Amino acid sequence: MAPPAQVDALGELLSRSALGDRAAFARLYQATSSKLYGVALRILRREDWAEEVLQECYVNVWRHAPEYNASRAAPMTWMTSIVRNRCLDWLRRPNPETLAEGAEEALADGGPGPLDQLERVREAGAIARCLRGLEAKQRQAIALAFFDGLSHAELAQHLREPLGTVKTWVRRGLQKLKTCLAELP
Repeated sequence: MAPPAQVDALGELLSRSALGDRAAFARLYQATSSKLYGVALRILRREDWAEEVLQECYVNVWRHAPEYNASRAAPMTWMTSIVRNRCLDWLRRPNPETLAEGAEEALADGGPGPLDQLERVREAGAIARCLRGLEAKQRQAIALAFFDGLSHAELAQHLREPLGTVKTWVRRGLQKLKTCLAELP
């Protein structure tokens, strides 16, 4: 979890960005882009896609900065959820050109073939559908644990909830995901 001073600094940069302060937005980008790029890359598994999605996400952050509410989430959590949701949208959208380009690259470098890539896209779509079926708190706890690598104790501190409650959210959420994924064809 980020130190309170860093959270305050990011919150201040986000507030100033909401007022149209381009210099504050540039500093916000410098302070957060490497971590958010890592989140995008872990989800999308392609550098070019991660770069494109991250650019779209920062446009969204700029546009929606006035809507940010510090009482609902820390600045980094808010921006991470924007990146995560945009990545999942990216994986869900049908785009045959992108699949064809990926297939050519994979064959050239000995990586996974087009069928393997198509299967990964299908799996990502199935996971995204199942995640949407979770309660918001379960989905947030699982996302923070998986994408940010937070432990149960860190989750409890980050979400400001009791440790037992957070453990229950994660356990029940993972059980629902497992059931949902097992029911898919």
